[in-house]
Amino acid sequence: MRILIVGCGDVGLRAAHLLAGHARLYGLIHSPERSGELRAAGVTPLLGDLDDRVSLKRLVGLVDAVLHFAPPPASGETDPRTRHLLTVLGRGRSLAQLVYISTSGVYGDCAGALVAETRPARPNNPRAKRRFEAETQLRQFGLRGTRVSLLRVPGIYARHRIPEERVRKALPAIVSADDVYTNHIHADDLARLAVAALFRGRNNRLYNAVDDSGLKMGDWFDLVADHLGLPRPPRLERERVIAAVTPAMRSFLSESRRLSNQRIKRELRFRLHYPTVSEGLNPDIA
Repeated sequence: MRILIVGCGDVGLRAAHLLAGHARLYGLIHSPERSGELRAAGVTPLLGDLDDRVSLKRLVGLVDAVLHFAPPPASGETDPRTRHLLTVLGRGRSLAQLVYISTSGVYGDCAGALVAETRPARPNNPRAKRRFEAETQLRQFGLRGTRVSLLRVPGIYARHRIPEERVRKALPAIVSADDVYTNHIHADDLARLAVAALFRGRNNRLYNAVDDSGLKMGDWFDLVADHLGLPRPPRLERERVIAAVTPAMRSFLSESRRLSNQRIKRELRFRLHYPTVSEGLNPDIA
């Protein structure tokens, strides 16, 4: 099998490590400076720019499957990058599988409710709208013979991928009674889940890519502080915290939901290596 990884960042390279030796891997990169890094991971680098459809012509008929991890543009409410990619991929023979990493933000605010994949999407900020528009494109592509699986992903973390600066600055969190629920997945588990979806995912199927933690935001910051050996952040009333954070953080603090992961366990037969963030940050206790 020949697999193309689009978006060769942290999770993409973790997935490559899992697939190395089992498939011929290609990685789409924008800068030739990363070629050595990809080759060391067993990935053949291909230069191309998702913002320039012509530069993607080498992809026509090249691969059997795609792991699409690349983000949309940083502005607007559409994803022309995914449109360019699908246009080029559609010119060759039909792909067997395509897996896309989306965001759980497409659900919008759910007031802390437990959210299964059957809940309608209600994206209420441009970032989530871009992802949902990409999902729509991909599901249409999945009607043409390619088995498309969409992973709705919350906060990705690893031992060195945590809000360390925020905790070191002792920025306040919201008091528990007014706090929002947040969701997480370890980067290793996300890579494993993408590979599982590649081989077991159903066509045009949504999957919540989430662990079992079900934490509130302030509790997450507390665990990070404990992991770093730092004091836990102070807790303040919601209004005071909202007024002091960046617009991006304000967006996260305006949405609360608890994602169900029963579908990945049932349909993909997926077993988390890190069921909770406590085990992910401190694997010796797992």
